[in-house]
Amino acid sequence: MRDYYVDGKAVVDIVDLRSDTFTQPTGKMREAMANAPVGDDVFEEDPTVNRLEELAASMVGKEAALFVVSGTMGNLVATLTHTRPGDEVILGANSHIYGYEVGGMARIGGLMPRVVDDSEGVIRPEQVLRALRGDNIHYAPTSLVCMENSHNMSGGRVTDVKETRALAEAVHEKGLKLHMDGARVFNAAAALGVEVTELTKPVDSVMFCLSKGLSAPVGSILAGDREFVARARKFRKILGGGMRQAGVIAAAGIIALEDMVDRLREDHARAKRLAKELAGIPGVSVIESNYQTNILLIDIEGTSLGASQFVEKLYELGVRVLTRSDTALRAVIHRHIDDEDIDKAIAAFRKVAAK
Repeated sequence: MRDYYVDGKAVVDIVDLRSDTFTQPTGKMREAMANAPVGDDVFEEDPTVNRLEELAASMVGKEAALFVVSGTMGNLVATLTHTRPGDEVILGANSHIYGYEVGGMARIGGLMPRVVDDSEGVIRPEQVLRALRGDNIHYAPTSLVCMENSHNMSGGRVTDVKETRALAEAVHEKGLKLHMDGARVFNAAAALGVEVTELTKPVDSVMFCLSKGLSAPVGSILAGDREFVARARKFRKILGGGMRQAGVIAAAGIIALEDMVDRLREDHARAKRLAKELAGIPGVSVIESNYQTNILLIDIEGTSLGASQFVEKLYELGVRVLTRSDTALRAVIHRHIDDEDIDKAIAAFRKVAAK
C-alpha cells in the first residue's frame, strides 16, 4: 500500500486484505472532486451527478440510474421500489441483503424474506420455482427475487451469463421482478471476460458499488428502466438520500467508471497467485469457487490455530485479514495491493501456519 491512510497518517507497512472497501481515491479523483460543478441534486440540477448517472446507466445497459450513498441503501431502495409492504422476497440465505444489511427490508420495507440455499454462490431457477407458494389466501404474495453477483460469502463466486439469463427467464415467466446486488458486478464481468451488460441486461434492476475495487470514496449506483428509477428516487429521499450538492462525490464515481474498471483484472491475477501459494502451505487451503475474482476464502483448519488466533498473529507480522468462521479467513485484493504485498502476505501465512 502506497497511499493508505489511518487517522490522517500514511500507512505503508500494513498489507490490508480485509476488504476492497479500504481503497483510497486516486489523485485524479481528488482533483475532480475539488473542481466538480455542482447544483441541487434533489431538483435533479447537479450536472456532475447527472453525468455520473447517465454514464452508469449506459455502462450497465439500462435506461436510467440513481446515485445513492451506499450499496445497502441501493439494495433497500430497489426492494422498496419493486414491492409493497407485506410482500415476500426470495433471496439467498447467505446473501448480503439478507444477512448484512441490518434487516432493512423487514423493518423499513415490511417485507418477508423467503430464503433459498445459495451456499454455492448462485440461485438456480428450480430453487425459485420450489420457493413459490402460489395464491393461497394464507400466503404473502411474492413479487421479487434478489440475486448477488459476485457472491461475497462464497468467496466471489460468479453467476455466469447463461445462469443469469436462465434465472431471469424463470422469474419473469412467473410475473416477478429480478434485482441484482451487483456490488462487485464489474469484477464478475472481468472474471468471465464478458461485457458487464451481458450480466446486467437480463435483470430488472442492478446495484453496483463505486467504493470497492473501483476506488471511489463514497457511493453506489442503482439502475433500471426510467419508470423504476423515477419511483426509486422518492424512496431514496424517504431514506435521507437527497444529498443536494452531491457532485462533489459523484465526480470520483465518474473517474471510477472511466479509469478503474479495466484494472480489476490485476487484482484477480494477484488473488490467483496468492491462492496458489497459500494452497501449498501445510494446513492451509483455499476454498475454490467457479471463478477467481478478488476474494479468497482460506481454510486454516489444518493448522494448530483457530481463525481469531491466526488473524492476530498475521497482524503482528503486518498482514490484516478477516475471520469468516472459526476455521476460515477472508482476504480481498484491491488496488493498493502490489506484488511486494502479496509476497509479504505469503511469507506471513507460512510463518504463522508453521507455529
